Amino acid sequence: MRLFEAIIDANHRAVAGDANAGLHPAEFAESLPVVALTCIDPRLNAFFPNALALPAEQFIWLRNAGNVITGAMSSTMRSLALACAVKGGREIAIIGHTDCQVAKTTAAALIDRFKALGVDRSRLPDNLNEFFGTFSSERQNVIKACDFTRHSPLIGAAIPVHGLLLNIETGRLDWVVNGYETLAAPAQPTLAKTDFAALGSFQDFNLGEMKFPEMKIGEAALPGKPVEIPAPMMAQPPSAAPPRMPGKLAAPPPIRPRPNFPVR
Repeated sequence: MRLFEAIIDANHRAVAGDANAGLHPAEFAESLPVVALTCIDPRLNAFFPNALALPAEQFIWLRNAGNVITGAMSSTMRSLALACAVKGGREIAIIGHTDCQVAKTTAAALIDRFKALGVDRSRLPDNLNEFFGTFSSERQNVIKACDFTRHSPLIGAAIPVHGLLLNIETGRLDWVVNGYETLAAPAQPTLAKTDFAALGSFQDFNLGEMKFPEMKIGEAALPGKPVEIPAPMMAQPPSAAPPRMPGKLAAPPPIRPRPNFPVR
C-alpha cells in the first residue's frame, strides 16, 4: 500500500469510528514530506494535517482562496515547484473541500463586495472569473488544478499529483484524482519537433543560384502569343461616365487597451 492509499484507508476507518485507525509515517519515509494545497477557509485549521495522519514537520502546507491553480506557470505553481525542489516534497496533494465559499460567489457578488471595500469596478480586471479563478464545482476545480500541476514543466515527472475532497462536516477524505494512476498512465502525445535532418534537400539551397525568367513587363507569358487585354481593362470611350468613387468610410472607434494583471 502506497502513502496516500494508506492515508485514505486510515481516514475512512477513523471517520467510521475506529479508534485504532492511524498511520506509521516511518513506513513511508521515501514519500515524505507531502506538499498540500488547500483553501484559506479557517475551518480547515482543525483538519490539517490531522486528517492525513501526518506529523506537522512532514506536511508542507500551501493555501490560497479556493485552492485554485490558473495555469501551469502561475505563481501558485511556482510555490508548489519550490516546495518540491527546495523543501524536498515527494508527493503533491490538491485538497478541495465541501461548502467552499469561492464556489458560491458570483462575479456580481464579487463586484458588490469589492465596492463595499471601496474598490470600484473600474479598478478590477475585465474578466473577473478568469482572474480570480472562480468555479461552481469543488470536484471539477480539483481536477483542473491537478491537470495543470501534472503537465507543468516545473513539476518533476516522478512526483505523484493527487486530488482529494474533504467533507467539511465529517472530515472524510475522498479521492478525486489518484495520482498513482495518472503517473502510470502514458504521456499525452505532443506535437513532434521538426526534423530538420530529414529536410536534407533544403540544406544545400543557395539563394544566389535562383534564376528568374528574363521577361519585361508587358511581354506575353508565352513566346509568339500576342497580349490580349481583357475587356474591363480597355480604355473607355470619351462619352462614358467616369467611375463613381465610394464615399468616405467612417473610422472605427478606438480600442481601449486592457490593463495587465498578474496571474495567480
